[in-house]
Amino acid sequence: MKKLKGRCLLILFFVMICQIAFPKQNHTPLTIRNLYGNFYVYITYGNVDGLLYPANGMYVVSKKGVVLLDTPWDTAQLQPLLDSIWKRHHQRVVLCIATHFHADRTIGLPYYASKGIKTYSSQQTKNLCIKKKEGIAEYTFTKDTVFTVGNVQLQTYYPGPGHSADNIVVWFPKEKILYGGCFIKSVATNDIGNLSDANVPEWRLAIQKTMQRFAGATFVIPGHLDGYSPQNIEHTAHLVDNYLQQNH
Repeated sequence: MKKLKGRCLLILFFVMICQIAFPKQNHTPLTIRNLYGNFYVYITYGNVDGLLYPANGMYVVSKKGVVLLDTPWDTAQLQPLLDSIWKRHHQRVVLCIATHFHADRTIGLPYYASKGIKTYSSQQTKNLCIKKKEGIAEYTFTKDTVFTVGNVQLQTYYPGPGHSADNIVVWFPKEKILYGGCFIKSVATNDIGNLSDANVPEWRLAIQKTMQRFAGATFVIPGHLDGYSPQNIEHTAHLVDNYLQQNH
């Protein structure tokens, strides 16, 4: 009886240690949210200074396949995203466009290309991916480009340097949805974020152009965190202005 009691205490102690060392995660590794109609935001996580941080991507379902914007940050979610899309919509991903060279946008490009998905980025993004040893798209474009997949049309737009030298946004003119990637910050944060490759003075000019060009946007998707309202554009301008005022 004493031995059994001792074993129970040992097991209880081990469980307590595991709970301390490996606390439960308060998120699922892959979350998919319906934005509007056939538009969906998907969320995966990456490690930032020892903490898991969410990254937004987006996909839209057309009659001729699914268009994916950026890749999951977590490589363990590359195939689960494809599986989830097939299970939900019975459509394959046929096109993936990366919005800048950082890993939270590009890490899955080689894997998706191996699955027969046409992967695209700007030539500027590809050059930076080669230089920084990030995932590389199979195809490139050198100017603002229109893509049509089934009944879905989208336009890439390069506003100028900002979060990175190569950041682009993607516009869906029919639905007036703007996918901003990391060029756009969420109203959920007052932190301007990673500036390791940023050009903040140029960012201010680029965000002003974006505000004017897409003034009628109904949804604006930031690269990280919640909130998909058009206010994200003005909020980004506010964060950039504050940074410039505090550092000049």
